[in-house]
Amino acid sequence: MRVGLLGRKVGMTQIYEPDGTAVPITVLECGPCTVLQIRTAERDGYHALQLGFDDKKRKSASKAERGHCKKVDAEPKRFVREFRQEAPAADIKEGQTLTVDVFNGIAGVDVTGTSKGRGFTGAMKRHGFKGLRATHGVKRMHRHPGSSGPSADPSRTRKGIRKPGHHGAARITVRNLKVVRVDADKNLLLVRGAVPGADGGYLIISQTNVVG
Repeated sequence: MRVGLLGRKVGMTQIYEPDGTAVPITVLECGPCTVLQIRTAERDGYHALQLGFDDKKRKSASKAERGHCKKVDAEPKRFVREFRQEAPAADIKEGQTLTVDVFNGIAGVDVTGTSKGRGFTGAMKRHGFKGLRATHGVKRMHRHPGSSGPSADPSRTRKGIRKPGHHGAARITVRNLKVVRVDADKNLLLVRGAVPGADGGYLIISQTNVVG
């Protein structure tokens, strides 16, 4: 079974290795997650575990959400996602609660989240352009992208030219983050490196399939 949980980003900190090296750490709140439904190939055409995280007030949930969670005697959830499985998960049942303990013995995880939204940004911030010279002769054009295409032939801007526009608020997956520590008492997972999104944002944490 491919292990996975839902959670949220708590924030970043650092720990020190025995040789004094500072290691950047992201603290993730993983679970507890309720198994709302088990997808089967016979009924749904594929195998998957549908998990729910973070209880929602019943008055804020739709009738369909309340009815779906009532089948497994659970409260409506704010964050619901599925984890595909290649084969049926024999040891998992609907209504079961999964905790961060599922990551014990796992070396690396993939973390998926929504990056911070930056709104409409210029070419320098969005694409890392260098900008024009900040010297004599450049008048209020320092952060402009410069020329964006040919003139006479083909007399238009080609597709794919990097220009200012909407930046961020995109689904991003950071792969193969090293698991540093599993805190079962507080449902915390410590991974090495950064994960997408702001503090408090929902995340999908799954066992990595990267070899090596």
